Order: sequence, then C-alpha cells, then structure tokens
Amino acid sequence: MLLLPFGLTLPPESYLWFKTLHIIGVVVWFAGLFYLVRLFIYHVEAKEMEESIRESFESQYQLMERRLANIITTPGMILTLSMAICLLVSQPVWLQQTWMQAKLFFVALLLGYHFLCYRLMSQLQEKTCLWSPRQLRALNELPTLLLVVIVMLVVFKTQFPTNAATWLIAGLVIFMAASIQFYARYRRLRSLNAND
Repeated sequence: MLLLPFGLTLPPESYLWFKTLHIIGVVVWFAGLFYLVRLFIYHVEAKEMEESIRESFESQYQLMERRLANIITTPGMILTLSMAICLLVSQPVWLQQTWMQAKLFFVALLLGYHFLCYRLMSQLQEKTCLWSPRQLRALNELPTLLLVVIVMLVVFKTQFPTNAATWLIAGLVIFMAASIQFYARYRRLRSLNAND
C-alpha cells in the first residue's frame, strides 16, 4: 500500500498506473509540441502564396493549430503534470534529490515553451506574428533538446554521465538540429532559384 499524506493509502499498483499514464502524457504532449510549431512555419510561409489561395490556407492552418493545441497538446500536458504530481505525492523523497530539482527546472522551461506556442498561435490568428519561418524552425528544436535532457535526468538520476559518450550524444543532437536548419535553408534557396 502507498501511504499518502493525511493517512490516505492507495493500492501498490497505483504507482505503476501513475507512471504509465505519466509516460503516455509525455509522449502525447511532445508529439503535439513537435508538430504545432511546424504548423506555425507553414502558416507563416502561406503569406507568400497568391492572394487567391492564401486566405484558404491560413484558415486551414488556424483550424489545425487550434485543434492540435486544444485536443492533443494541452490534454497531454495536463495528463503529464497531474500524473507527475501523483508520483511526487507517492514518492515525496524525490523532491529532495538534485536530479528531480533539475528535471523540474527543465519542465518549467517546457511549460514556458508551451505557453509561448499559445501566444504565437494567437498572434498568427490575429495576423500580428512577426516571427520568420527561420526563427520558428530554430524554436522548433527547443523541445527536442529539453526532451533529451529530461530523459537523461530521469534515467541517470544522480549518476548523470559526463564522459565522452554523453558529449557524443549531445553533439549528435546539435548536429541533427543544425542539419534540419541547413536543409530548410537549402530548400528555400532552391525554390528561389527555380522561381528566377
């Protein structure tokens, strides 16, 4: 039995259910975050379309963004956070551990990113967004970096690796992010050359 504050108890399998639902919530939340900013990029790029079709594309992107944010991304965040609270209530000693404090810091950054996405979505709907596709592509890499750090903290806990393998993985993540940026730039330049 799990002993909770105020003398409450839960069956032992409750911890496993909390953990299972927490992981499912994380997967759903990140899937939404990864795709949401990609939709923002397409939305901003739609401004370059011919006026006759631009409005239709912008309306479609607004609908897709709103549905993705409200039906997938935010429910995933709520499930993740609520199950995290249940896990912390069932294992309060974790709050005293450095790895958990570091993880909570990065989760707070992720929450800031989530709410920034809502702000950008609102600006896109009001046609006041000043972000370029390039800036949005760079922003789109942030949840990947946060995911890597958060997962490493959970897996390694107090034995966070600092050896060559760790730096190699960090280098690969940076390389992947840079490759995506370079490919996007190459694609833009190729389309500009094709239009000339």
